[in-house]
Parts: sequence; C-alpha cells; structure tokens
Amino acid sequence: MEGSHDPPFQEQYNSLFNKSPDTGPKYANDYDLFIVQECELPLIDLAQLNSGELARERCKKDIARASQEWGFFQVLNHGISREILDKMRSEQIKAFKKPFHEKMNESGFGLLAGSYRWGTPSATCLKQLAWSEAFHVPLNAISGLGGRSSLSSTMEKFAKTMSELAHKLAEILAENMGHKSTFFRQTCLPSTCYLRMNRYPPCPISPRVYGLMPHTDSDFITVLHQDQIGGLQLVKDGKWISVKPNPEALIINIGDLFQAWSNGVYKSVEHRVVTNMLKERYSIAFFLCPSYETTIKSCVDPSVYRKFSFREYRDQVQEDVKKFGYKVGLTRFLV
Repeated sequence: MEGSHDPPFQEQYNSLFNKSPDTGPKYANDYDLFIVQECELPLIDLAQLNSGELARERCKKDIARASQEWGFFQVLNHGISREILDKMRSEQIKAFKKPFHEKMNESGFGLLAGSYRWGTPSATCLKQLAWSEAFHVPLNAISGLGGRSSLSSTMEKFAKTMSELAHKLAEILAENMGHKSTFFRQTCLPSTCYLRMNRYPPCPISPRVYGLMPHTDSDFITVLHQDQIGGLQLVKDGKWISVKPNPEALIINIGDLFQAWSNGVYKSVEHRVVTNMLKERYSIAFFLCPSYETTIKSCVDPSVYRKFSFREYRDQVQEDVKKFGYKVGLTRFLV
C-alpha cells in the first residue's frame, strides 16, 4: 500500500500494467536489466587544480579524457562542503515526505510551488513510465529569497556552489578544445539553469519499470549528488554498466549541448535509473543550461551538427517524446 506521501502510480497507470510487455516502442540500447556490470567511474581529485602547474595540467587532461571516453566522471574535493550536502539532503527528504496532495498544490507549497513532477503523463507502455517524483526548480526562483526558510537558504547555498563547479568544469573543457571562452558565463545564468530534486520510491513491480527511462541530458553539464542506494546506469562500449556510489564524490556528466559544441569530442551518454523493490533513492542534480535564444554551434570546422538554438532543440525533443514516447536527440541535428 502506497503511503500518503507517495504518488499513486498503480492507480494512475493501472491500464499499462495489464498490457503485454511487448507493447510500445523499443529502444536501441534497451538491454537486459539483470546482466549489468557494476563499475567505478573515473575519479578525479580537483584539489590538483590548486597544486603545481604539472598537477593542474594533468587534472585538466583527466577531465577532458573522461568526458571523451565516458561522458561521465566523479570528482573529489569539489568545493561543496559536507555540511551543505547533508543539509540539502535533509531538506529534500522533508519536502518529499509532505503529503502527496500538498506537493500537487501549485499555490500552497512555498518555494517549491508549481515545480512538482511525477510519473510520465505521456507513457503508453511500462518502459516509458518513470517510477519517480521530482521538484524541478529554476535557479532564479531560489536566489534572492534572503533565507526566508531553511529550505530556501540551503538551496541557495547549494545552487551557488554547484553552479560555480559546473562553470569551472565547462571552462576547463573549452580550454582543452583551444577556447578560453566566456560563452558559458554569458549564456548559462541563474534565469536559465535549474536544480532537480529526485526521489525514487520503492517499486513493487521492479524491474518492470524504470525509475528514469534511458535518456541523454539536454544541457551542457550535469552535476549530481546521489545517496548510496545505487541505481544509476549508463552505456559504455555498447553495454549497460551500473555506477557504484561513492559517498565522497559528485558525479559529472556531459550533456547534448556540449557534445554539439565540441563537435562530438565530448560524449553525451545514454543513462537511466533502475527501480528498487525495497528501498527509496534520493538524488539532486544541477543542470547548466543556456537561454532558449542561445545559438549552439561547433567550436571547430567542419561541423558534424548544424547550428540550432536551444529553444529549437527543446521543442524538437518535446515533439519527439510526444510522437514516439522517447527522445531522439542530437541525431536530428546532424549536418
């Protein structure tokens, strides 16, 4: 029986549970959920950036290499204190433990009003259903609140430090491509970036549904803080691998926009979250996004992808999800 704070997944999507498992579209990388190898992502100590020149350059090369070969890596000594991370997790749990009807009330939930999401409204089969709930909060909704609540003051500190880390990594990756660029500082602003707090409730029909279906991120860089339950998986060398949680590290992954900007050098890799029958999982992600008007084009020629605006990209993604049930992504924008 689902608690009063849990979304009513089974009631809402009852018709999907009775459909044939073969109903709906297939995914190119939808491999067996059970045959998944666990591994540790490349682990990079950012303290090296403040060491001597040799260590600093080696660290930058490690970041670039991981972004090319994996599209994912972990960072230690990232500048976000354990105190802020623990406090943010505590505030996140309190928000999700509110009654479901309060979370759905768009006008009565303070800072988080109108930001709540759950399930997949467009799902036509179980493999399109996300067994998760989230608060999707733009940074400009967080900043300037003056610490009116414990949640707002904690989120403001958290967002500021996550944003700075994402910008630092973006600049290192741009520099590796030969560009000491202010592009990311100019286009990725508090009004365009956002935080997403995620909760994956225990799932009685695991592994028949995903916590989050296979996808790539539609941003430049994502910074993820997750708990120790596990469930994040990504594609490496044509196979799904399971990411072993590291309590000291944050996870970084490259998004579609950086793959396009780098002309395919940095990889935006397909990933997913699998459900757990017994345990809930929490994570919180920062997304480094530009304004909708920002033009995305390759930093080198000849370009693999045609020029496009972020708005055009988001509109195409939404159109494809509505039409096919899943995101097509960058292949739509090949030259």
